[in-house]
Amino acid sequence: HTIIDVTDREGRIVASEWLARAEAVHRELRPHLSADYEGTMRRVFAGGGRFSVATRDDRVVGVAVHRIYENTADGVHLYVDDLVTTETERSRGAGRALLDHLKSIARDAGCAFLTLDSGTQRRQAHKFYFREALVVTAFHFAMPLDG
Repeated sequence: HTIIDVTDREGRIVASEWLARAEAVHRELRPHLSADYEGTMRRVFAGGGRFSVATRDDRVVGVAVHRIYENTADGVHLYVDDLVTTETERSRGAGRALLDHLKSIARDAGCAFLTLDSGTQRRQAHKFYFREALVVTAFHFAMPLDG
């Protein structure tokens, strides 16, 4: 797999053609994203998100949205917002290639950890994370806020 950084370290889109090609794969994980995919992603990038894709045969087969930030729990760390491989390509190395790429970015930035949250229903993803030596360190709680 070839990994392409769609954004640079400052969040500028440097490979716009790959952003458009990534939408269908990204929607496999996040079908609720607005119809204005590019606009949504530009806001995510402005807020610190960065975007990488795994490609095979000139098509996107995996997507990673990630960010580096500091908090009191983990110090400076790389947080993975989204990591998804298209269903037809799972268990063929794209997820591992993306995760290895993210670990490299994190190490180069001096991060202490790579962290992510994964929905409780994503059992196959959890098997992958455990195989890749990620461990469960916390529960993530959420509360919907009525507007």
